[in-house]
Amino acid sequence: MSHTDDWQLKALCRGNHAHLFFPPSTFERKDERERREERAKAICQVCPVCGPCSDYALDIREPFGIWGGLTELERRELFVS
Repeated sequence: MSHTDDWQLKALCRGNHAHLFFPPSTFERKDERERREERAKAICQVCPVCGPCSDYALDIREPFGIWGGLTELERRELFVS
């Protein structure tokens, strides 16, 4: 990890909550996805590195998961606008 990615070490999504930020490998109903995403976004709201995380995901056009409080679809919509 380069020194510019040090923010990742402070991210609250690491560890026990990591499963909330990416869809499961099995089928996920819409209501389950929405609940998972709400829980992940709540963690992002209090995360000390939410800004750098969001910037990183947008810079590299991260196609998967919730980064910096933004879902895959929300990031995609930013690129279209």
